[in-house]
Amino acid sequence: MYRLETFADKAYLFLKGLAMGAANKVPGVSGGTVAFVAGFYEQLIYSLQKINGKAFKLLINGRFKSFYRYVNGPFIVLLFAGSIFSYFSVSQVLDYLIRNYELYVWSSFFGMIVGSIYYISKDFKDWRFKNILAIIVGISCGIAISFMNPAKENDNLWFVFVCGIIGVSGMTLPGLSGSFILILLGNYVLLLVDSVNMLYTSIVDVFSGNFDFLKDAVRIRYLKIIATFGIGSAFGLVVTSHILGYVLKRWYQIVTALIIGFISGSLGIVWPWKKEVYKIDETGAFLVDSKGNQVIENYKRFIPNFSDTETWIALFYIIVGIGIILAIDYYGKRTKRYV
Repeated sequence: MYRLETFADKAYLFLKGLAMGAANKVPGVSGGTVAFVAGFYEQLIYSLQKINGKAFKLLINGRFKSFYRYVNGPFIVLLFAGSIFSYFSVSQVLDYLIRNYELYVWSSFFGMIVGSIYYISKDFKDWRFKNILAIIVGISCGIAISFMNPAKENDNLWFVFVCGIIGVSGMTLPGLSGSFILILLGNYVLLLVDSVNMLYTSIVDVFSGNFDFLKDAVRIRYLKIIATFGIGSAFGLVVTSHILGYVLKRWYQIVTALIIGFISGSLGIVWPWKKEVYKIDETGAFLVDSKGNQVIENYKRFIPNFSDTETWIALFYIIVGIGIILAIDYYGKRTKRYV
């Protein structure tokens, strides 16, 4: 059980939730990787597994305190409060940084993922053939996903529900970026930008006593979309956690090997030196979506020019990213030493 004995413990868990939420929103970065490196991945899966038939019986019978304790409430509430808050705060800062300092942001993420590979693999000792094969399979899947082409935007609520299930996978599967999957499904902007912004605006209106948005058909449409996406995400979290809990219990080494491979294969997604390749129609004109944005077909990756100062600054940020993971590892060892 994840112990939260002091205010510092609770604050640190909230900050981990912030980091996980921010990572989930950034294409190519996995919140599950944050959970794995920060040392609470198995506790996350364990806690989500407790949302089961017994938990619902406690809830229906009005035994709210028992329900809260049974589902590891303090851990779940603080972690997901941090993740949700991140969507309206940290992730907004990340959006700004990516728009204005894209190369350096991706360099930092690339370094953090390199550090994550080291962190996860340093204690992995079982190099039998089946585990090596699992690493190769994981690398292959990660590379294959990075070269897939995005689909068109689709706001059908059933499809949005499925996007919620798939998109949240990045929170429970280290190395698999839920945001990048949403880009491939064509719904990243719709679900994690437009709908989140509409929800934020609506919350501000409610607290200011302005309910005029209830007459706004466009706003209501976005609120239906974000609600459906949220329900799909919650459903996906519970279902995938039960599956992962079962798999981890029986094939822990193979799953760890797959995760190492998958994270390694996903490095191509966050390769800092890339540019967008936009879709064009038969006439050679750029295709645009319903909001007038050019539709990205894929990314063209290239080797940087080492005579540019910008390249060396980016390399510095890669080292910073690796250093962040090593610092987390060091802190984790010190914490365990004094517990």
